[in-house]
Amino acid sequence: MAAWSPAAAAPLLRGIRGPPLVHCAQRMFASQTEGELKVTRILKEKFPGAAAIKVTDISGGCGAMYEIQIESEEFKEKRTVQQHQMVNQALKEEIKGMHGLRIFTSVPKH
Repeated sequence: MAAWSPAAAAPLLRGIRGPPLVHCAQRMFASQTEGELKVTRILKEKFPGAAAIKVTDISGGCGAMYEIQIESEEFKEKRTVQQHQMVNQALKEEIKGMHGLRIFTSVPKH
């Protein structure tokens, strides 16, 4: 496979104008977006005993859609729908400004 170069990418990028490229470039080089950091902070406050929390902006960096993976003992003996309701409740204000949310919850395995 050939290495990536701006010249090789030019035909793919024709017709794309403005901010989407800026968002893509920012997303490629940033470790976490502001939105990811904010959602992560809120989840850490609401689930202080969580073994793992991972928040990924899957909308290309604009904050419209997130994927959340959270592992917590608080989910023990709760059905998946109840676990997801807990996450939705924790993020109820932030969800108002989102287009979508993917939630994956689990209980730590010992």
